[in-house]
Amino acid sequence: MKIAMTGASGFLGPQLVERLLERGHGVHVLARDVKRALARLPTGVTGSYFDAATPLAPDALGGAEAVVHLAGEPVAQRWTERARQRIHDSRVVGTRLLVEAMRAAGTVRHFVSASAIGYYGGDRGAEPLTESSSPGEDFLARVCRAWEAEALEAAASGIRTVVLRIGVVLHPEGGALKKMLPAFRWGVGGRMGSGQQYMSWVHRDDALGLLLFALEQPELRGPMNVTAPEPVTNAELARALGAALHRPAVLPVPSLALKVALGEMSEAVLGGQRVLPRLAQESGYRFQYPEVQGALRALLG
Repeated sequence: MKIAMTGASGFLGPQLVERLLERGHGVHVLARDVKRALARLPTGVTGSYFDAATPLAPDALGGAEAVVHLAGEPVAQRWTERARQRIHDSRVVGTRLLVEAMRAAGTVRHFVSASAIGYYGGDRGAEPLTESSSPGEDFLARVCRAWEAEALEAAASGIRTVVLRIGVVLHPEGGALKKMLPAFRWGVGGRMGSGQQYMSWVHRDDALGLLLFALEQPELRGPMNVTAPEPVTNAELARALGAALHRPAVLPVPSLALKVALGEMSEAVLGGQRVLPRLAQESGYRFQYPEVQGALRALLG
């Protein structure tokens, strides 16, 4: 297929582009800085300008049969009023404009759009959460609900749509693991807050595998959790990370310190969700890294 893609220069983007090309797909990236995005990608990839605040011309999709939408303002920052607006608009308005262009183009048959497990709310304790579980009511949950609603407008136009609720993606090149590694390597890492909050993680290879699975399996529709089948508490993740690095993991980060450093964003760290990938497993996806210990050994060993 010819696949148009946003977020090609992000944490998952370059590796996804490589895998798409390996499988014989053509890739057309949509980015604000097209030249910079293409410089990070293999030859043969094409591109068009796209900004989340500007309507997208239908021909900018390059005749794509499928669209993968990964772009969005980073959540891991202090949530000032301006940051909250950027987080919201980059996802909600950007998705709306992309879907409008897809409808007008008339060539798109498959749409895979990112969302996040923040959909379920900041602190659901040990409650098992699947794709049919109720949404939360906090800031990130409201953003995810509005984000998904815009994506699902594509389904109303007859475009097969899969919304990926992505968990904590583990890889030393980015995301939460990259931020955690320095302290743990120095032997001063540990749980955050009580450590009892669940972290629904996924190895980056499985996150990419599930993106491809959603794109290429024609029976898949609606929300799909992109998390490993065995979520762990924050304390269990800290112990597994310490073991993988052969370092102690006994120095906790107090909740108050996180609240002072991160403000409202600390709720996303101190809360937790126990999210299970029911749809992926029922549809036949086989995880390369179902357990966090094996995942961290593979990443860091």
